[in-house]
Amino acid sequence: HDMGSGGARAMGVIRERLPGNTSTSAASQGVAVEVGERQAAVDLDVVVDYGVPIVDVSESIRSNVTRNVERMTGLEVTEVNVYVDDVHVPSDDQSEPERVQ
Repeated sequence: HDMGSGGARAMGVIRERLPGNTSTSAASQGVAVEVGERQAAVDLDVVVDYGVPIVDVSESIRSNVTRNVERMTGLEVTEVNVYVDDVHVPSDDQSEPERVQ
C-alpha cells in the first residue's frame, strides 16, 4: 500500500507539496540497502491494507525482492527484512457520504 515509517510518509506529503520540488527521494522512501562486493541486504518499511494476511504479504515481498535484485544486479541477497509500520484502514467517509439536514 505504502512505504516508509509514519514520519517518512508525513515528510513525503510535505515534500510533494513544495513548489519547485524535483526530489527523487520519494522513490527510495522506506528502502535501505547494504551492498557488499558480492552480497546485498535489504530493509523495507511498508504499510499494508487491513484484512490482508501480513505474513503472506511479507513473504511475497521478500521473494519478489530477492529474485529481482539478484536478477538485475547479480548480487546474492542475504536478507530482506520487511517491517510493517502501519495498517491502512479505509475511512468511513469513503463508503457513505455525510448527510446534511
